[in-house]
Amino acid sequence: MLNKFRKPGYAVAAAFTISILATVDTSFAQTSLSREVTLPDLPVQQLPAVPVSTVLEPGLLDLGQVASVDAHVMALVSLQAKQVEFAKTPAGARSVAVSLIAANYSTWNSSQISCLDQLWNNESHWNFKAHNYRSGAHGIPQALPAVKMESIALDWRTNPVTQIRWGLKYISARYGSPCAALRKQHRSHGY
Repeated sequence: MLNKFRKPGYAVAAAFTISILATVDTSFAQTSLSREVTLPDLPVQQLPAVPVSTVLEPGLLDLGQVASVDAHVMALVSLQAKQVEFAKTPAGARSVAVSLIAANYSTWNSSQISCLDQLWNNESHWNFKAHNYRSGAHGIPQALPAVKMESIALDWRTNPVTQIRWGLKYISARYGSPCAALRKQHRSHGY
């Protein structure tokens, strides 16, 4: 039996199989959520006090003083999950970006939103799976290196809301506004 594996053909096939298995990148593997949670309606006086910013701001939930997970908190988590699923389409991602700008970047007006739309349409067509294999840039904002988005959340590979939040923060810190970032992109084909 061992002599059978000592033949060059078997050794090459085994080496090839092992090398393929060792190089498979599963970091971009995804699964879709196919389950829904139905939550009972509770009277308002039974709900814990949760800050309004928790409801408006996508991403991680800040449960603050909530002592236990109840129906209200589960509803917030469900809203977050729905927002992530909604943002997986280009139109949904644009909508999430507009709501984040309204909540966090109040000095940016509609012209800034238009510039952001052009900027990220040029970069990724608002596709959260966009990946530049030459440079390693990834996601809607084409972060380079992509792991920078971990500063927002660890789910940056599969969560477009995380990518949008990071991209808006990056544009604000580096350029001050989406229009300034768009001007930089026109000058040097990157921002």
